[in-house]
Amino acid sequence: MGVQGILEYFSDLIRSAKKGKKRKQLNTINLKITRIDCEGCAMKIKKALSGLKGVKSVNVDMKQQKVTVTGFVEAKKVLEAAKSTKKKVELWPYVPYTMVAHPYIAGAYDKKAPPNFVRKVDDSMTPLEQQYTHMFSDENPDACSIM
Repeated sequence: MGVQGILEYFSDLIRSAKKGKKRKQLNTINLKITRIDCEGCAMKIKKALSGLKGVKSVNVDMKQQKVTVTGFVEAKKVLEAAKSTKKKVELWPYVPYTMVAHPYIAGAYDKKAPPNFVRKVDDSMTPLEQQYTHMFSDENPDACSIM
């Protein structure tokens, strides 16, 4: 670590010690925006979102109706800017189906979801569902072995 490294370290230390200003984190915000039909719609959305202070990049995926915004911005501000385009906007509600314990429970499976994605839901099973799951579980030594 040379002199330059030491100076950078102290510079960062002094900058982070300043009171009143917090450093914003680099965020990646995914949005689902319906009715992105043409390149004009995509450019309108891209222009509205890239105009926000702190935005580094905006990617529009017309096939999945998904917009990814990367930068030093808050999700609330990005949502407000996206809603100014007069389109239906929500945070990206889908996760890969491998990340969900029960991808086919009510509310998780969505026909409109992209391939290999399901809607993100809380894993709240009813007591009856928990009982059936435990009854056929591989971890239960007294489980049913019909299968």
